[in-house]
Amino acid sequence: MDPLALRHRDPALGIPEETVAAMSVEASGKAIADAGIDAGQIGAVVVSTVSHFQQTPAVATLIADQLGTDKAAAFDISAGCAGFGYGLTLAKSLVVEGSAEYVLVIGVERLSDLTDLEDRATAFLFGDGAGAVVVGPSQEPAIGPTVWGSEGDKSDTIKQTVPWTDYRDGTVEKFPAITQEGQAVFRWAVFEMAKVAQQALDAAGITADELDVFIPHQANVRIIDSMVKTLKLPEHVTVARDIRTTGNTSAASIPLAMERLLATGEAKSGDTALVIGFGAGLVYAATVVTLPRHSVPDLAVRYARNHRHILRNHNEGAPSWPPLRKRSSPVSRRS
Repeated sequence: MDPLALRHRDPALGIPEETVAAMSVEASGKAIADAGIDAGQIGAVVVSTVSHFQQTPAVATLIADQLGTDKAAAFDISAGCAGFGYGLTLAKSLVVEGSAEYVLVIGVERLSDLTDLEDRATAFLFGDGAGAVVVGPSQEPAIGPTVWGSEGDKSDTIKQTVPWTDYRDGTVEKFPAITQEGQAVFRWAVFEMAKVAQQALDAAGITADELDVFIPHQANVRIIDSMVKTLKLPEHVTVARDIRTTGNTSAASIPLAMERLLATGEAKSGDTALVIGFGAGLVYAATVVTLPRHSVPDLAVRYARNHRHILRNHNEGAPSWPPLRKRSSPVSRRS
């Protein structure tokens, strides 16, 4: 990673009150309000995270309760930096099949708890944050088919250093942390993820020329630039590079980057965007979406350090994502 991309960031040092649940509730409360619905109308809560350390119950159940949902289905998923895309895909399916009318999707990480500050290769990479959107029945299609998958033969390239059981048993003294083989991940992302992104465009039935915005996982500026070049994105396509201020926030990186583009006016409601997440597993997910309405140029809530973010969607009573008006499929293939 280009160290210049992180010149505005401090090392990730967790703030106690910024728990995974607290950040999620903050982001979700605003997303639900902006969707113009009550929390009781949420039929399911999907939380993507790798940094909730209480294995049971799922943090999604705590979030659902604190938000005041009416016994909504709630579960966590673990898909690393592709987690938001996985959550979005699950939410879309739940709405289409009629299992829930509205689904709350949260991407949240507190990676400061999984960062080894003595590891110079990774200590400067990660940040904490949360993003939330509401998915529901749409009058106009807003979420395209998802191209997703895994390559488990590369699972060692991004992983937790040791199992929790080794730490519990005293086999190791150092708290488990995230580690990665940077060059191997870089080569994989550069050569393989552009192919996945192109497949997502093909699945949606559009070309790069029809895109308005490209929002890749914020892992590395050089990976982003390489994908832009390989996809031959036209100059008019706005490219998210939020990593310069947030660092890698894993499952939260795509919604945070999206929020920043909308808040700054670099992207606008109704724009066609290609989003792609990829990371530990190795796993990936890419899809084409229509960006939600955004009424107030107010960036994500900022905490004491500038790598702390809570996503807020500002739609002034309008639905957050996608337009939620009547029951119809939120999936489309353009001809």
